[in-house]
Amino acid sequence: MEHPIKILIVEDNVIIADDMQSMLEEIGYEVVDNVIVYEQAVEVLKNNHVDLVLIDIILASDKTGIDLGKHIRKNYNIPFIFVTSNSDKATVENAKTVKPDGYLVKPFEQQDLYTSIEIALSNFNYAQKANEKSNLDTKAGESFTSNSVLKDSIFVKKQHLYYRIQFSDIQFIKADNVYLEVNTVDKKFLVRSPLKDYLEKLPKNKFFRAHKSYIVNVDHIDAINSKDIMINNNLIPISKEFKEFIISSMNS
Repeated sequence: MEHPIKILIVEDNVIIADDMQSMLEEIGYEVVDNVIVYEQAVEVLKNNHVDLVLIDIILASDKTGIDLGKHIRKNYNIPFIFVTSNSDKATVENAKTVKPDGYLVKPFEQQDLYTSIEIALSNFNYAQKANEKSNLDTKAGESFTSNSVLKDSIFVKKQHLYYRIQFSDIQFIKADNVYLEVNTVDKKFLVRSPLKDYLEKLPKNKFFRAHKSYIVNVDHIDAINSKDIMINNNLIPISKEFKEFIISSMNS
């Protein structure tokens, strides 16, 4: 059974805090608590399971949201997002010292809140996996925060926006020098990543390396011959191994 993401709100403006809670619950998140000062937040974190914290930088206590960010980094392995009306350079620089997983400037819309949370969670989860992998493998690897993975989709950055693409909508991915061309039914996105690394992020029961330069979603294959497959009128070359795999799958 899947549980909703549990979020703690730390915001000393009660009207804004209630508004945030309504937005979050409407989306489907669970608000664990809604508190106004550092000390209350510390107590909630100690006694509850929390997946993510939304923190106003300026709080109605001596200790700021930045202090709370330091406390979370030291004691908990969870992401947090700074929510603030201060976007001046000094505040941003100070906030950056605790490495928040997101930074949301008031006023914001529900969509902004949703996107910030989903990206923070997916980047955090991806970073965790990368850290686990690097602990096992000391070879240097790249972290691709511009294409982060959720359970049923992946975020791809295009200009200044992150687009959430359902795995089921991805038809094929083509390697082009240092970039990948991610093809959906009606759009193309360019991503900077090795093909092999990208394949690891995709569901293993749907996506396969059809050729040294292509990953394909088998659900979108329209036709096949001895050398190629067709997806949405695109002819894609296939390796001998992939042809054998597809034929055996069709016969099973």
